[in-house]
Amino acid sequence: MLIPLEAFQEARRRAAPHIHHTPLLTSATLSQATGFDVRLKAEVFQRTGSYKIRGPLNKLALLTEEERRRGVICSSAGNHAQGVALAAQIHGIRAVVTMAENATPSKIAATKGYGAEVVLHGQIWDEANEKARELAARDGLTYIHPFDDPQLIAGQGTLGLEIYEDWPEVDVAVVPIGGGGLISGVSMALRHMNPRIRIIGVESSGAPGMQRSVAAGHVVTLERVDSRIDGLRVQRVGEFTLQAVRENVEEVVTLPDEAMFDAMLWLMSYCKVVTEGAAAATVAALLHGLVRAPAGARVACVLSGGNVNLDQLKGMRWN
Repeated sequence: MLIPLEAFQEARRRAAPHIHHTPLLTSATLSQATGFDVRLKAEVFQRTGSYKIRGPLNKLALLTEEERRRGVICSSAGNHAQGVALAAQIHGIRAVVTMAENATPSKIAATKGYGAEVVLHGQIWDEANEKARELAARDGLTYIHPFDDPQLIAGQGTLGLEIYEDWPEVDVAVVPIGGGGLISGVSMALRHMNPRIRIIGVESSGAPGMQRSVAAGHVVTLERVDSRIDGLRVQRVGEFTLQAVRENVEEVVTLPDEAMFDAMLWLMSYCKVVTEGAAAATVAALLHGLVRAPAGARVACVLSGGNVNLDQLKGMRWN
């Protein structure tokens, strides 16, 4: 294991006073449709509306006094921005966030609402990230990577500890992949608890960076990213996250954005839960038969966040 169990347990102790232990929801309809016993890890009910508060709470707690004094900076499609902003507010640290110019307006507003300074730059996360690196060097800010950082990943992995605590019989966990931080943490945390748990990752077929990197045996930079789902729209996954996925994830599957949008509507219709596209990716994989497991297998799907762009939702419903 790249991160020891004790690191996940310590991260949970640091984060616990500031986060919700989110529920594992049952869905008889989804279970009947797939032949599995399915439960949904509902991080849509987490503070900031996604799991992304977990990692920064751990990372910022471990900063030196000098790093705290200088402040932090991150780049994000939105959820990491809100997580860093709120964690910085809790710890009394200045936060600057760079976001792509096409980021969801509600995520921009929420990030500012948590007290962070927002700089808009570029069209995809990678371009916003270049700007964050530039500002970090110029202003002496501590850069907080959105996914390729072991301390951050340990915080995200606390979600996996909760899944196991609530459902120790779980056989399979299905997790969305953007840069790979969430699936790295969840897979390692769950494997610490039970090495036989199978982990399946889900990406957009328009941004299959992890799938291609696993196949190549090294990080592959995509020439083009063709996805409208901001949480999955990443050109290059992390070095650390690729290693974690190669060691702990059985399979990475991909689906088009449309399948994930359909899954968002399915979840609203049958489960009465509002998710963003990246979160619905796991249910889309189930509905499209991409999760291979024996009939009756106990499957936990991570609904990673609920910060959906409502204007985009209206467009995909009626156009």
